[in-house]
Amino acid sequence: MDRRDSTASQDTFVSLQQLDPFPVESPSDINKQLPDLPASASPSPPRSNPLGLSGSHGTAYYLTRLQKYSSYVFTIYTSFHIANTSIIPLITRSVSASETYLLLTRPYYQSFPFEHLLVTLPVATHILSGVALRIHRRNANLARYGAANIPISARLEQRLKVWPSVSWASVSGYVLAPLVLSHAYVNRLLPWVYEGGSSGVGLGFVSHGFARHPFVAWSGYLALIGIAAGHFVWGAAKWNNWLPIGTSKKARRRWWTINGASVALAALWMAGGLGIVGRGGKADGWIGKNYDVLYEKIPFLAL
Repeated sequence: MDRRDSTASQDTFVSLQQLDPFPVESPSDINKQLPDLPASASPSPPRSNPLGLSGSHGTAYYLTRLQKYSSYVFTIYTSFHIANTSIIPLITRSVSASETYLLLTRPYYQSFPFEHLLVTLPVATHILSGVALRIHRRNANLARYGAANIPISARLEQRLKVWPSVSWASVSGYVLAPLVLSHAYVNRLLPWVYEGGSSGVGLGFVSHGFARHPFVAWSGYLALIGIAAGHFVWGAAKWNNWLPIGTSKKARRRWWTINGASVALAALWMAGGLGIVGRGGKADGWIGKNYDVLYEKIPFLAL
């Protein structure tokens, strides 16, 4: 590369320092174009909007739709789960009375192949497509600004921002993923490994955990429900182009509406899930002993 090409590349890097990539999570920016590179720079790939969507239906197009529609599928399961673990206990005001409804409906979404179709596959698709989408957009930014061959240390030194912005929906999703996996491990995987299934694990098992390990249970479920409620509502707002953009009155109303819906969903979920199930108390007899054996298998509770 001659000196003129080097100078053009440096101009590109300087301009990149002054211009952050458009927020990829903002649906209102869909039709906006990234600015043209300096005339002396090397040709760039065909233009695309901040979501990476173009008329050719490239990689970003399909990754975005995988992430979107997998969330819709998982919402079906979530609706049943919230009804069984929160709304029904809130109505019956009893853990034992709610167990009957749980046992009646749970086989429909915990049996093969429905569990994998409604839970395992959609969750895995949603997480992996989201990560792949961020990497794809980052690579697109590197290619657009000709920085693909620049060492990471040089990028950091020049403060080149090639990663797309992270929205609240994305941050909450990254935090929510390990919480959901931990919840599935305790209530689904652990009984399956040591008892051959989770048919004997229900709301009473959760109540027993709250009674025996209150700090871990309360902190874990508060975080799980609070973050999940916010992620679901903000995610729905994102997919339907309802996100608040700017500082207008309309944007402020949307911000308050979305957060209000998040708080309302979390409050409803916690009212039955924590207010009734969480305060159900320990199980007695051999059932309680079996629950204790399972909880002792959890690594951080056995310490």
